[in-house]
Amino acid sequence: MLSALADATGDRLELDAYLEDFDKHFWRAGSAGFWKLERQQTFREPGVKSWEAFFRGEWGKALSLISEQRGHYERYFRKIADHGFGLHRVRVVEEPLAPYLQWELHLLHLKEQCGEDTRVVGLDDIALLESDGALPEIAIIGSSVLYEIIYDGDGNLTGGMKYTDAGAIAECKRIILGMYESGERLTSFFGRRVASLPAPAVHPVS
Repeated sequence: MLSALADATGDRLELDAYLEDFDKHFWRAGSAGFWKLERQQTFREPGVKSWEAFFRGEWGKALSLISEQRGHYERYFRKIADHGFGLHRVRVVEEPLAPYLQWELHLLHLKEQCGEDTRVVGLDDIALLESDGALPEIAIIGSSVLYEIIYDGDGNLTGGMKYTDAGAIAECKRIILGMYESGERLTSFFGRRVASLPAPAVHPVS
């Protein structure tokens, strides 16, 4: 995947331009769908109320706020279905789980119940793919647009690299599909490895 993108020419989009461009293309994904690969284990999501509660160390509040989002996500994924495509995610999971990832898997579990399609893969599953470095964060919309999503060192979203090279997009999608096909359904993984975990050890912030 890294070599496929290295051989292609991309356009660097700063945060506002990236969000605007992403939204413009997202609802036009068509039958090819939307595919996302998440590799990093920790992100920051300021502005997301459940994440902010988690970050303050209020685990019960964080889970309650996730549950309250069910109606929102039911409407959101119904709208996606009405536009004729599906949203597919491959989530790389390292164990033991990072506190952020434990929170995110609860959110992704809710999303899956509402219509998202998520598979989980572990480090052993991607070892051969990372011989030249960690996999990037990738979003593919349809068959014509790919974004390498860029974060700063603290895990804050800062923008993305946009690629429209058909060969690079096809190769990256082939790799993600391979990971997806070998992955475990999130519902199964969540039940086995996440649901019964105690609250993560997060240091509350003042």
